Amino acid sequence: MNVLQSIKSKFIGQNKEQQAAKWLQQNHFEIIAQNYLCKGGEIDLIGFESKQNRLIFFEVKYRKNNHYGDPAETLSTQQQQRIVRCAQRFLQQHPQYQDKAMQFDLLTFLDQQTEPHRIENAFGL
Repeated sequence: MNVLQSIKSKFIGQNKEQQAAKWLQQNHFEIIAQNYLCKGGEIDLIGFESKQNRLIFFEVKYRKNNHYGDPAETLSTQQQQRIVRCAQRFLQQHPQYQDKAMQFDLLTFLDQQTEPHRIENAFGL
């Protein structure tokens, strides 16, 4: 991948994360953090669903087409482990959420899709 393609890919990824955040807010989620970084990983979005008293860690995946599979298929076991470790770090830093139910969801976009497909409990501890 050349530099231009890399920049374009990063821009598209950021755009899809923004679309996902907007969609979550429209669906009554409070966005607590975006692009939460910890040693060795990142969580795209962290949301709180007050109706269910639930903390949700979201990974956002985008693919231009499905020639090489669905965007959901690109979430590797290693990525899942990094997200779980970051979630644990987040909870250490934000003890007010430690007593909440939590889950890991996947939000996927394919091509020009403007609203994500949500896969609840996509993976776990």
